[in-house]
Amino acid sequence: MDSANTGHPRRWAILGVLVISLLVVVLDNTVLNVAMRTLADPVHGLGATQSQLEWAINSYTLVFAGLLFSFGVLGDRWGRKRFLLIGLVLFGIASVLSAYAQDPGQLIAARAFMGVGGAAIMPVTLSIISNVFDPRERGKAIGIWAGSVGLAVAIGPLLGGFLLEHFWWGSVFMINVPIILFGLVAVALLVPESRDPQPGRIDLVGVVLSVVGLVALVYGIVDGGEHGFGRPEVWASLVGGALVLAAFVWWESRTTHPSLDVKLFRDARFSASVASIGLLFFASMGSFFFVGFYLQLVRDYSPMQSGALLVPFAVGQMVFAPLSTNLVKRFGVRTVSAAGILLAGITFAVLATLQVDTPIWIVVVNFFFMGAGMANVMPPATNTIMSVLPREKAGVGSAVSNTVRQVAVAMGVAVLGSVVAGVYRGEIETATAALPGPIRDVANESIAGAYGVAANLGPASGPLVSAANDAFVHAMHWAALGSTLVALIAVGVVLRWMPKQLAGPAGPGGAQAPGGAPTRADIPVNRAVPAAGGDEGDVQRPSRLSAVG
Repeated sequence: MDSANTGHPRRWAILGVLVISLLVVVLDNTVLNVAMRTLADPVHGLGATQSQLEWAINSYTLVFAGLLFSFGVLGDRWGRKRFLLIGLVLFGIASVLSAYAQDPGQLIAARAFMGVGGAAIMPVTLSIISNVFDPRERGKAIGIWAGSVGLAVAIGPLLGGFLLEHFWWGSVFMINVPIILFGLVAVALLVPESRDPQPGRIDLVGVVLSVVGLVALVYGIVDGGEHGFGRPEVWASLVGGALVLAAFVWWESRTTHPSLDVKLFRDARFSASVASIGLLFFASMGSFFFVGFYLQLVRDYSPMQSGALLVPFAVGQMVFAPLSTNLVKRFGVRTVSAAGILLAGITFAVLATLQVDTPIWIVVVNFFFMGAGMANVMPPATNTIMSVLPREKAGVGSAVSNTVRQVAVAMGVAVLGSVVAGVYRGEIETATAALPGPIRDVANESIAGAYGVAANLGPASGPLVSAANDAFVHAMHWAALGSTLVALIAVGVVLRWMPKQLAGPAGPGGAQAPGGAPTRADIPVNRAVPAAGGDEGDVQRPSRLSAVG
């Protein structure tokens, strides 16, 4: 006879609210990607330079990645619902500030502020899911959570293109406001508060070291990707960030109240899952980032058309992410994860065959299988990470998973972006040799720069555009091959270290019976006891499920 379900009575409605909260974060970044040309326009936008446009994206990434881990840990301590509400408020304020920015500098600052809100929202959504769902349903819930990312990928470019065609550029940020207002009300009414009932002393040294180390590392990655890795200041940031993170690991292994128990990485389930997420997102985003340039410049599709062509990727994620739980039950987490990464790797290899005139249906079908492959990796890997930890420490697992993913995305775009820039430059130099120095440098920098130069050449633009297209496609091939290689490494990691079946949490308070059925340690006491000095809306339960409401 199955034991009682330990999930929250309103868990599926709560999941819907969390998905909406996550959509705001992902949607905003996908919408921004299609607004770049408009923001660069001095008449209809802000007249932003290429560097300023890059920092409009990177300022968010820098703050977001730097704070993810700390906010996940602090959410466990101070209340996940509270952090979610604060994050939504900050994200909404930053959206308004971004929409009404008067110059690129204000936009960059507002985007950095938005990163603070995003870092508060992202990790607690996953840790709340871990708290309100029984371990037997958690995999399905995480699959739906992950599939919602695919929905945002599909909606973002389409919505952004529509708004830019009918309203001013700030509308791509203002669209967040009504969603956030609805989210705030829904979170306040439906989501229970939960926290670690025995948080211990705050690891202030660990929090500071993690923020400083991650910010320095991500800054070095981003700056190197933009301007090259040959400058001393880039390596100073990279090496400095790595040393600070090494100090963080040293401190966490010795302090009596660590933010992150580094002994978790001795658990093959935890370390292999974290590695698979990092490697997959390094590979996928390193190639996926350049597909937008291929569609909009080489193939001459509008932003809205390009967004429509990405819909199959989102469909693949939305369909297969929730189904991944059933596949794991039948074939095991190792087999499903390895097969998902391998399928994604095959689609990266297909990107290495695209040409200027490749039939677009091949691109569309490839996107679908790319989404399907990734959908069978993220939910099982994330569920495995969360299963290693007791529910009261869910924020740590969520923070590690999201931080690794975000750093991997930055590294993938930067490292493979450097490959694309180097190959492109080598291929285009012959075609631009006759151009004047300053103009030649712009055309050699990127395909977008070459198109800008060609626009002022009149009838002579044809050969330059053709050469730029060929050079970019050739460069994109090398990035795709790099992604394929990283994906194959990820398959090897999963096959070597990922357990075949997903066992339950280990250790005190985390024991779980084989097959995912909770033991008595997982089943919460039915009677909630008010915490000392607390009120009726903020109670502590002696079990691992410290959720109320």
